Amino acid sequence: MIRQPSYQAYKQQSVMTMTQAEMLAMLYDGILKELYIVLKAFEHQPQDLSEINRGLQKAQKIINYLKTSLDTNYDIANNLFSLYDYCNWILTQANVKKDPAGLEEVGGIVRQLKETYIQADKSIRMQTPDSEGNLQASTYE
Repeated sequence: MIRQPSYQAYKQQSVMTMTQAEMLAMLYDGILKELYIVLKAFEHQPQDLSEINRGLQKAQKIINYLKTSLDTNYDIANNLFSLYDYCNWILTQANVKKDPAGLEEVGGIVRQLKETYIQADKSIRMQTPDSEGNLQASTYE
């Protein structure tokens, strides 16, 4: 049996122990990283078309993963689905037209979503369950 390098084992363990908010933040960071690489590839002369295509497709894969993970029984999920569709449309247009227009907008949307999830997670963590399991505001910080 081949042993996994210690870094890979650490990385896998850290992913397995992440909260949902930490996982979402990691996925959003993945999109932002790819957008950064793509924008740099657009600036490079001549443009690195293979890197542009790779990065945009990877960002779209992450967004598609986020879309499939939504629970559409909630209105917020349906709203996020539409927002993710919009982001994917912009990424597709950027790839087809080889034009970075709109990529900053997608980055702004993703950064705002990431920050919202981080704040929501902090808010939830500051609440404690009462004897019936209902969440109550924590009296300590």
